[in-house]
Amino acid sequence: MPKTGAVSHRIELAPAGEQFQAEPGETVLDAALRHGLNLPHSCRGGSCLSCRARLLEGAVDYPKGTPPALSEADREDGFALLCQAHARCDLRVETRPIEIPGDIRIRRLPCRVETIDRPSHDVAALRLKLPGFEPFEFLPGQYVDILLSGGRRRSFSMANPPHETGVLELHVRRVPGGDFTARVFDRMKPRDLLRLEGPLGQFYLREDSPRPMIFVAGGTGFAPIKSMLRHWFEASDQADDRPVHLYWGVRAARDLYDSDTARGLARERPSFSFTPVLSSPATEDGPEWRTGLVHEAVLADRPDLSGHDVYVCGPPPLIEAARRDFQQAGLPDSQLFFDSFDYAAPDPARREAG
Repeated sequence: MPKTGAVSHRIELAPAGEQFQAEPGETVLDAALRHGLNLPHSCRGGSCLSCRARLLEGAVDYPKGTPPALSEADREDGFALLCQAHARCDLRVETRPIEIPGDIRIRRLPCRVETIDRPSHDVAALRLKLPGFEPFEFLPGQYVDILLSGGRRRSFSMANPPHETGVLELHVRRVPGGDFTARVFDRMKPRDLLRLEGPLGQFYLREDSPRPMIFVAGGTGFAPIKSMLRHWFEASDQADDRPVHLYWGVRAARDLYDSDTARGLARERPSFSFTPVLSSPATEDGPEWRTGLVHEAVLADRPDLSGHDVYVCGPPPLIEAARRDFQQAGLPDSQLFFDSFDYAAPDPARREAG
C-alpha cells in the first residue's frame, strides 16, 4: 500500500520522449510495462543487467538494497537498474522501448489447469487451458506471469509453439521454500483456476536472419527454446535452410527431463544437432556423456561465433558467463539473445525458473 502522503512521479524516456507515471512502491520497469512500454529487461531480479539505463535527471532508491550487479563505477556514471529502482522524484532516463513484431497484445486472462505431468523428479509440466473467446497470441520464447495473491507474480516461459492454440505448456522446477512451486507439486490438481498476464519478454526467435542458430539452455531454460524449436521445425518454411544446434546443460542425465523432444528432432531433421552437457554427472551416468559447463562446450566446438545467432536461457551465472565469453569469441551483441531467470524468486515480480 502507498505510504501516507506518497506521490507518483513522472518518468520521461530519452531520446524519444515517451512519458508515464510511476506509482509509490512501483519500480520504474513495472511502471513502464504497466503503460505498455516494453523496456529492455530479463531477470527482473537485478542480476542480469538487461535493464541497465542511464539517469539523465532525477534520482532513485533501491528499497531492497543496491543490486550487487550494479558496479560502483556504473553508479558513479549515473546508471540504474530499472527493475529494482524506485523513483525519488521525476526522472529522465536514457533507454528505448523494444518493439515486438506483430500485433501482440498483453492481456490478463483466466485459465484452467488441464494436466500436470512430472517428467522428472523436480520438474512439473503444466498444461493450461485458455478461454476460447479470443486466440492468445505470442512469439516463441516469450513468457507469462502467473498472478498470485497480494500482488505477487511468478513468470514462466511458454514451452509450446504459438500455432498450438488454446493451451499453454509451462515447465516448473521445484524450488525449496517456493510457495507457488510447492502448490504445483503438492496441492495443484486438474481443473484448478489460475490467472495470467502476457505475453511478456523480448526473448523471441528472429526468423529473418540467414545465420546458423545455436541454442544454449540451462535446466528449465529449455522451455522457451523448446517453443522456438517446435515453431521453427513445424511452422517455418525455412526450417531446413539454417543449421540449428542445441546445447542443453544440466547437472546429471536424469535432469534432461524432455530429451525425447530434442533427440526426436535430431533423428528427423538433418539440419538439427543436439548436445547434452552434464556439469555434475551422477555415479550411474556413463562415460559417453559430454561434461563441464554448457557454454564452454559451445566454445570448444565453435571458437569463432561471429557468423552465428545465439540464444541463451538459464540462470544469471550462465547468462553472465555466456555474454562475456561469447563476446570474446567474436559474437556481436546484436546476434546474442538471452533470457535470465532465478530459481529462488522471493520478490513479487522476479523471473522464476521456467
